[in-house]
Amino acid sequence: MSLIEMILIAIGLAMDASAVSMTAAAAGFAKDYRAVFRLAFHFGLFQAVMPFIGWLLGSTVVDYISAWDHWIAFTLLAIVGGRMVFSGLLPGENRLMIDPTKGWTLVTLSIATSIDALAAGLSFSMLNVSIWLPCLLIGLITFIMSALSTRIGKAAGQWLGQGVEILGGLILIGIGLRILVDHLS
Repeated sequence: MSLIEMILIAIGLAMDASAVSMTAAAAGFAKDYRAVFRLAFHFGLFQAVMPFIGWLLGSTVVDYISAWDHWIAFTLLAIVGGRMVFSGLLPGENRLMIDPTKGWTLVTLSIATSIDALAAGLSFSMLNVSIWLPCLLIGLITFIMSALSTRIGKAAGQWLGQGVEILGGLILIGIGLRILVDHLS
């Protein structure tokens, strides 16, 4: 597998994490450099580790994982997205303020956006590709794309106002649905 192919795979895998980073920033949660770093670091770390786990699992469990991975990703994204929509519908003083840059919400989003990287790791194993360079590239590119996406999200959040949390939740649910439809079709 060539370096260009690995970079293209890394960019493709980073798209979901970038969309979630953009959504978090648009909703006003990635306000400072620490929050942006937390998002980018967690997404990059999970995207780098999951292919390694998939590579270790190899072809022995691919049939079991591939039957459920899309359902897991959809469920996790739908739960977080649904919570964001619900919070956005509440009046300002009653909003839940679910911060996707902290705690279990960040971990859940990191897992949900990196399940496809687990499948990529399984593919690398079946192709007898050394896993170290792809893991490094996937993690680094995800980190960079996620950090840059928060800049776009901040601008969108200022333009769209408070309703952006609802839009962000719908985007997360949409990403989950896209993952589900892609795997079922």
